[in-house]
Amino acid sequence: MSDMRYDGKVAVVTGAGQGLGRSHAQFLASRGAKVVVNDLGGATDGSGASQTPAQKVCDEIRAAGGEAIANYDSVSTEAGAQAVIGTAIDAFGRIDILVNNAGILRDKAFKNATEADIRPVIDVHLYGTLWCTRAAWNRMLEQGYGRVVNTTSAAGLFGNFGQTNYGAAKMGIVGFSRAAAIEGAKANVKVNVIAPAARTRMTEELLGPMAEKLNPEQVTPVVGYLAHESCEPSGEIFSCGGGRVGRIFVGAIPGYFNPQLTVENVRDHLAEIRDTSSFEVPANAMDEIGLLMKVGTGR
Repeated sequence: MSDMRYDGKVAVVTGAGQGLGRSHAQFLASRGAKVVVNDLGGATDGSGASQTPAQKVCDEIRAAGGEAIANYDSVSTEAGAQAVIGTAIDAFGRIDILVNNAGILRDKAFKNATEADIRPVIDVHLYGTLWCTRAAWNRMLEQGYGRVVNTTSAAGLFGNFGQTNYGAAKMGIVGFSRAAAIEGAKANVKVNVIAPAARTRMTEELLGPMAEKLNPEQVTPVVGYLAHESCEPSGEIFSCGGGRVGRIFVGAIPGYFNPQLTVENVRDHLAEIRDTSSFEVPANAMDEIGLLMKVGTGR
């Protein structure tokens, strides 16, 4: 079969100055996409700024024969996000692919966390994803095509000590992506989510000895598929790292039913309520309500 390419497509990758974003941007460019390399160039906690990281990646892409332009705006504000997408429109005339990858860390136990620890993390991860997608959204709908790849984390999906701020933002991205996928379906705008495990400057200390086996380049093929015109799923989450790829999903079990439910019923039937041996994966909120009705009628 032929290689999967992105000729004629314009891609924006946020946080692309290093690590995962750099790998994604270089891959898309190597397969024919015109790429906007966005990076504020700050430290891992979001402080500071530098044009060097984004420009360096652009130079690498061009040296390899690809097309790229740098953007240094912060995705944490609506104006910044509009400038990021505006760079693609001004330089290349359209936007087909958006990879929301930018992120920062300000880890701290929740009891010690201040607004300065919480708000910037949510602004970059959750609002950055929302604002950038919103800036590209109407253009994608109008042209009847778009691919959005958002980035969550195991810390958001499953929790991690010291990362309540990060976890809140990352799980928020999942909810946003699920709803956006439903809204974009009729216009062939697909929105999916990756939960990557990779060695980057943000994760190197957290991963410990595992870091050596988790290269960013092992995540990029999943992004490449989800960003391609042949991508089939939308609204799904994919765990990826070290060469492994697997779907993560939110499921609902039949549970326990009693129209005269009491607090004692909940206590006495807790095992049945929590039994995961049988489950369904609702496609949307109404599907989950449908499961409730099905259990209630005994079907």
